[in-house]
Amino acid sequence: MLSKMEPDTAIIQQQQELARLIGRFTHEDGVHLTAIPSLALIRASQVSGPIHAVHEPALCIVAQGSKLVILGQESYTYDSSQYLVASINLPISGQVVQATPDQPYLCLRLDFDSGQIFDLTQDSPASQTKPDNSSSRGLFVSSTKLPLLEAVIRLVRLLDTPEDIPVLAPLMIREILYRLLQDEHGHSIRQFAVQNSHAQHIAQVIEVIQSEYALPVRIEQLASMINMSTSSLHYHFKAITAMSPLQYQKQIRLQEARRMLLDGSTDAADAAFQVGYESPSQFSREYARMYGLPPKSDIKRLRHTLHMDC
Repeated sequence: MLSKMEPDTAIIQQQQELARLIGRFTHEDGVHLTAIPSLALIRASQVSGPIHAVHEPALCIVAQGSKLVILGQESYTYDSSQYLVASINLPISGQVVQATPDQPYLCLRLDFDSGQIFDLTQDSPASQTKPDNSSSRGLFVSSTKLPLLEAVIRLVRLLDTPEDIPVLAPLMIREILYRLLQDEHGHSIRQFAVQNSHAQHIAQVIEVIQSEYALPVRIEQLASMINMSTSSLHYHFKAITAMSPLQYQKQIRLQEARRMLLDGSTDAADAAFQVGYESPSQFSREYARMYGLPPKSDIKRLRHTLHMDC
């Protein structure tokens, strides 16, 4: 009788298989969309500077190399032994910190939404217990377990048989999300699918701030909208996002202004007014604090970097 493979050995072999698969489907650096609409494969052959973006709900699994993600004042580093989940839209800074041409950074991103999580929680016996209405951080890093790796590898292998994707991909994605919910951090995802939970109310506030980022944040109005006190709103918002509503809005504003400037459609003063700043000088100070350089110098550097990467 053959002895069972040691769990650690099995995980390492699956990590290597996932890296091989991602490498086979990504011959150049960049983000590669796939025939599975919610699945993207990512490759980088060198370390990168910070990239600021709004991280939408997604599972990110690194198969090779490592990455640093900063949320507010918190930092999260993860490699091939871990995965990262963002369960709500969060403004983050991310950079590849381990990658070489011979051993490139290889990662997959699987996007999901609260509707998928809600459907799973309705079908799960664990969801029948009284829901925990505490608020957990909307981003976490956790150790990758073998069942999750196996499910992810089966999903990626579907790219070899695109005719199977419409039928099998939804089933495999459902299994992957189920595995995430069973993780010790599963509440961080599940909380947004619980009707009338604090997390679901904070998700509503985030949606308003994102859609109306150029308008002043009215904490009292937002609190009234979700039937919550201002102090409770602040508490749960920070518990989930690691920042206050004003800090969240500031990051959204600055990211949008940077996008405008990079497009070349406006100058710094006009971009400042368009995203809601009344003072161009305040905008320039906060922009330099976030990106390390004032707007004009930062955009020049960014365009040079993008050109060098082409």
